[in-house]
Amino acid sequence: MSRSLFRCPRCGKGKLFKGLLTVAERCGECGLSFAGHEQGDGPAFFAILIIGTLAAVGATIVEIRYEPPFWLHAVIWGPFVVIGTLWSLRFLKAALISVQYRVRKQDF
Repeated sequence: MSRSLFRCPRCGKGKLFKGLLTVAERCGECGLSFAGHEQGDGPAFFAILIIGTLAAVGATIVEIRYEPPFWLHAVIWGPFVVIGTLWSLRFLKAALISVQYRVRKQDF
């Protein structure tokens, strides 16, 4: 059975998200309730840490090598931070729910 990260951790078929970052209430295939997953700030912390580090290192390298004007930095790194954070937040949220299901099945 092929399991996708963005699918139900039990059956691997139902959708985990009902929107971009909103977790579905339950799996449409097997009926697993996702209400028991931890809804803390863990995924947001790691998304900010990863994307912030990449943006800071990238901006430093670009500044040292090319010395562009500051408005160009905003044009380059603004969209990178927004898109990168949204994508990584979805990925990290799904990974956290999957790990929680495997470690604490009684909460689901």
